[in-house]
Amino acid sequence: MCLLVFAWRVHPEFPLILAGNRDEFHDRPAAAAHWWDEPEGILAGRDLQAGGSWLGVSSGGRFAVVTNYREPGTATSGRRSRGELVVDFLSSSAATGEWMDGRAGVRDEYGGFNLIIGDGGEMHYLSNRGEGRRFLDPGIYGLSNHRLDTAWPKVTAAREGLRRCVEEDRLQSEALLQILSDRRPADEEELPDTGVPRDWERLLSSAFIVDSRYGTRVSTIVRVGAGGRYELQERSFGPKGTAEGDVRFSFVPSPPAARPPAL
Repeated sequence: MCLLVFAWRVHPEFPLILAGNRDEFHDRPAAAAHWWDEPEGILAGRDLQAGGSWLGVSSGGRFAVVTNYREPGTATSGRRSRGELVVDFLSSSAATGEWMDGRAGVRDEYGGFNLIIGDGGEMHYLSNRGEGRRFLDPGIYGLSNHRLDTAWPKVTAAREGLRRCVEEDRLQSEALLQILSDRRPADEEELPDTGVPRDWERLLSSAFIVDSRYGTRVSTIVRVGAGGRYELQERSFGPKGTAEGDVRFSFVPSPPAARPPAL
């Protein structure tokens, strides 16, 4: 997941509203969001190379999403897959704070990551770069491949787009997906300098990335209603940026053994 914006306890009817793009190499195999057989009780897409996920929810009401921290030239060989953090939290029964405490000794085994996790009552940010961990107060947040709320042009624009949607009560999936669809690169003078070649910096600066090698693979919308109902929609895209299909799910958190069907 390489662009994420979310409103936490801002809208009276939807405590959580989230829109995110997952950017990845097109030749890395992945499965669309589905209810997993193992571990049970997880609704998420799956990285078929390393076995983890970039974003998911649990039948018990947990939520997790991870992004990489862009740091070219940093060795990652032999490190654990960051996607396992999502799976580990969603399948855990530990309290959120306790779970984060348990990661303190292994955080350096992963490449740079940003992790947003919640249990329905609290939302937290955890990273092995920068500030480390943070309890999230109500607000509208943005995240890409740097620290939370780093003012990259696409993060700033997407946060503003979500703010307008919330204020105007335009919370339908298509309105939220529109926030993620901007294919325009940032102006040259606004490009961040993250250590990648300038042509890659330009390519990666758009909210929606189109390239034959690497690009936006899925756009995901998550809404949690005041009654606790989770709604998740995922739209998949091919190398040319053409939509290839949607999956939708809606459920009320329940014991892990209960696995609601797709709509």
